[in-house]
Amino acid sequence: MGITNSNKQINVSRIDCQGMLKVTLALSAAPDISSNPTDIALVLDRSGSMAGSPLANMKAGAKTFIDIIDEATDSAHDGQIGSGSRIGIVSFANTATADTQLITSVADLKTAVDNLSAGGSTNHADAFEKAIQLFDPTSTNAKVIVMFTDGKTTAGPPPSPVAAAARAAGIIIYCIGLVGADGIDVDTLNDWATDPDASHVAVTPNDADLEELFKDLAANISKPGATDIVIDEIVNSDFMITSVIPPTKGSAMMVNATTLRWEIPELGVSANEGASLEFFVRHIGQDSGTKPINASITYTDNEGNSVTFPDPSVLVDCGIVVDPEPCPVPIDLKVEGCEDSVEVDLGDTYLESLGRIVQLDVTVKNVCPGKRVALGVILTEVDANGDEYQRGMKAITIPAHTSPSCRDILVKCIKFVLPEDLDVSAGSVPNSMCNTRNLKVRLIAHNIDTDFRCCESTVTV
Repeated sequence: MGITNSNKQINVSRIDCQGMLKVTLALSAAPDISSNPTDIALVLDRSGSMAGSPLANMKAGAKTFIDIIDEATDSAHDGQIGSGSRIGIVSFANTATADTQLITSVADLKTAVDNLSAGGSTNHADAFEKAIQLFDPTSTNAKVIVMFTDGKTTAGPPPSPVAAAARAAGIIIYCIGLVGADGIDVDTLNDWATDPDASHVAVTPNDADLEELFKDLAANISKPGATDIVIDEIVNSDFMITSVIPPTKGSAMMVNATTLRWEIPELGVSANEGASLEFFVRHIGQDSGTKPINASITYTDNEGNSVTFPDPSVLVDCGIVVDPEPCPVPIDLKVEGCEDSVEVDLGDTYLESLGRIVQLDVTVKNVCPGKRVALGVILTEVDANGDEYQRGMKAITIPAHTSPSCRDILVKCIKFVLPEDLDVSAGSVPNSMCNTRNLKVRLIAHNIDTDFRCCESTVTV
């Protein structure tokens, strides 16, 4: 069956600037279906949330899956699943229905898929039960359930015990999840699927990707496992790899701070196998936002398996930044292509004396949501006797934020101009840009918005 699933996942959805997260790469592989007959139950969600394009794309994916198995089992698109393998269709909403038994007719399988319509709630337990009932316990065929769903369980008993019983009976379970209207709990899919979880679960938020997910699962079935696997992972430049945990199969090494290579001599050659690799990355960028982990990831093996890894992203929170004073507006000018000189009138500006600009950043700690902050910055200069001279004061209003909890706020680029003719440092050269200027800064910050009210001045006894 070649590579039957590939996955890449991260352990958190949000980190702070310079924070760390764990990345897991996973693969599963199985022997060639043509020499290892397999019974496959396609278990398809037809609940109400699947109406419209999700149902259409699921049908297209399921039929593509059937076509690939058709050709893989006997090297021909002859309309019959060959080599002793079979496929059955189970669909579910409020309850589950065996739309076909385990059969070999491609036309009958596709008709069953085409006849599905969306409506009702989601009963995963009954879906697993109906799928298990398709299999003949006395058959030597390998047994596989491909569970597709777009939502949480809303009807019937808990499905986890039923899925566990299926796995205990030797049934391999793959889960394909669509992040639909009812939401999808990836941890639940991991609980249902065969271990290792990461290599038997694939999730997408876009129903247009469903056909590709079904295709990837089926496309490798004709391959005899995989040998001489090489995976090269390059992380986004916002991150660096800090450590690599030895994988469950093969070996892995860091090539440099952003690149690792994972090599597996063979996987799934004689039996269904999974392999996983964990490594840690640290955020090294400066900006907040949703950051993809991958810059690129490539896969090769001797059998030519087609493998696609997901591209997870993490929300990086570098705090709230306020720029109270924008930089001066630039004056645009242009030099035409053949001109070797240009004269431009930049208008008027006024020079009082030589001077320097002091630019300050300050972090206001623990500002709670919905509270504006008044920030005062007082700048003084100190002479050789320790006397202070006023050099400026700024009053800044920091707008309220809407984060769910109290946050630190970075206020950037608070600028003061220090004319050199006010230099009191008693340097050797008056009005020189080379003299040391000794300064002090005082900060005052308080909430503008408060629930506090002064007590009444009149006391009634």
